[in-house]
Amino acid sequence: MGTLSLQNGLLTLIIVGILAANVKGDCSCAANECCSKYDFCGTTAEYCGEGCKSGPCTTTTNDVSVPDIVTEDFFNGILNQAQGDCPGKSFYTRAAFLDALNSYNQFAKSGSSDDGKSEIAAFFAHVTHETGSLCYIEERDVPTTENNCNADYPDYPCNPSKRYYGRGPLQLTWNYNYGAAGKAIQFDGLGSPETVANDANISFKTALWYWMTNVHQSVSQGFGATIRAINGPKECDGKDHSKVQSRIQYYQQYCTQFGVAPGDNLSC
Repeated sequence: MGTLSLQNGLLTLIIVGILAANVKGDCSCAANECCSKYDFCGTTAEYCGEGCKSGPCTTTTNDVSVPDIVTEDFFNGILNQAQGDCPGKSFYTRAAFLDALNSYNQFAKSGSSDDGKSEIAAFFAHVTHETGSLCYIEERDVPTTENNCNADYPDYPCNPSKRYYGRGPLQLTWNYNYGAAGKAIQFDGLGSPETVANDANISFKTALWYWMTNVHQSVSQGFGATIRAINGPKECDGKDHSKVQSRIQYYQQYCTQFGVAPGDNLSC
């Protein structure tokens, strides 16, 4: 019996090892893999089916066509709100957004058609706020001593010559986000974080990656939950009311344009 127990134990260890080798708990999946609802990577139905967050997911729950909602007029309407000669006006394009969207076909696909439109409104409300109406590619006025390196994430070691401040449509920040996004999108996020400010396609991919990994699951809880998922520690619970209101106003504006109700729980 002792020998049998030992054999069973070894078999269990082997099975666990095989499973561990095929999943990653940070949702930094390869291009051909799906990120499951539990943040693991794989290519079978349990990863690409119900609850799939990103990658070549196989299920959809509504018929919303994102390109039909994010029209040229809508996108340019955001750009036209920007004041002066902004670097983003010659960088951010609708074509780059739609190209990046091909890697995240579950964006705006959860729930009803109105739910999908609300998610698009929420995404672009945050993008508009974070970038000053697609004006800014990089965070402004960052102290030269600030590199946004958190050593508590040894899987994403900082390059001492690089800085991980906000870049892109959702202002990707911190080494662990650059590292994880780089793995998922297949660019050197830790070694070349500036790529997010130099390549519009990758820039939008980082925004959609962050959204689908950290925000998408909060959409059904109301717009306020998406604010908390993006910048809660700095803005929510009365910490920066003006920024929260800015995000809400853009969301309400876009919901009106899309013909959907903004719903409840707008603030955080």
